[in-house]
Amino acid sequence: MATELGKALADKGHMVHFITYQQPVRLNAFHANIYYHEVQVPTYPLFDFPPYESALSSTMVDVIMNHQLDLLHVHYAIPHASTAYLAKQIVSKQGRVVPFITTLHGTDITLVGKDKTYAPVVTFSINESDAITAVSNNLREETYKYFQIEKDIEVIYNFVDIERFKRRSLPHFRQAVAPNGEKVLLHVSNFRKVKRVPDVIKIFQQVRAEVPSKLLLVGDGPDRPTIECMCRDLGICDDVRFVGKQEQLEDIMSISDLFVLPSEYESFGLAALEAMASEVPVLSSDAGGLPEVNIQGVTGFLSPVGDVNSMARHAIDLLSNEALLATVRKGALEQAQRFHINNIVPQYEALYERVREKALLAVSL
Repeated sequence: MATELGKALADKGHMVHFITYQQPVRLNAFHANIYYHEVQVPTYPLFDFPPYESALSSTMVDVIMNHQLDLLHVHYAIPHASTAYLAKQIVSKQGRVVPFITTLHGTDITLVGKDKTYAPVVTFSINESDAITAVSNNLREETYKYFQIEKDIEVIYNFVDIERFKRRSLPHFRQAVAPNGEKVLLHVSNFRKVKRVPDVIKIFQQVRAEVPSKLLLVGDGPDRPTIECMCRDLGICDDVRFVGKQEQLEDIMSISDLFVLPSEYESFGLAALEAMASEVPVLSSDAGGLPEVNIQGVTGFLSPVGDVNSMARHAIDLLSNEALLATVRKGALEQAQRFHINNIVPQYEALYERVREKALLAVSL
């Protein structure tokens, strides 16, 4: 999301500098307004773990001073908010006013952030941010619940490029995946426990028994060996295809009929939104921020976490009723349009202006 935001801002004439330890995958083309700065982390025999945070802060300082940055927008509280705070303090000693905005995405709060080892730093760095945003109301409330946050957290939703994910007719691709006209179910994740990928397999087993169908699994991660064994034990391998990590999901979305996301928790559910933009209904749990994206009976269906039978029943009802499927496809696209990148990016621009003006005013006083 940070990469796509930066690219959209560059398209609107802003000068955007990416500072990170590795070039983002989606930052794959030249743009006159985009600069990339790789954080170099020296290794020392003194340290078992190289001091990445110090290297990141130093790189931030270097870019601020040599490229006249107006502000920093950091994504994830750990470690970026704390490193931005340090960089801000360093450049202030040299007369530069550079506020920073922290965007919370989910795991920095719900997983890593709640670890008592990091909680004091997370709390401090969020409170020291000049502005804080969260990608859903649920994540905003989770942050207030677990941390003593003294500032307002503004919700700016994740976004999707509707044109990029516009559904296309790809008959040859569809034929290769579902040669006999089967329905195509899709799951995309990093195959971690929180994604509950075994539930995807259990849902598909029930759907397959009533509706001829295929399952595409996009991604990779620690649970993949377990999932492969499940498919073998259930005798469904011929109808399940593991396609690994895919950065360009547009074509896969375009041949899919149902997106399955039974996660234990999602702060927002960006992959579900991308599916909706491709007119693919979403079958999901009702966890976290998912109900803010997936609307029951309109864009797809929600069920309690772990309720495989309910999810399977919803999937069967939808995939066996072409009229209902067409209606929900339309509802999914309409919902995705609310999160169009052209609607969300101006919210960030307005925030940047407010934060910058406030910082400059505070110095002048």
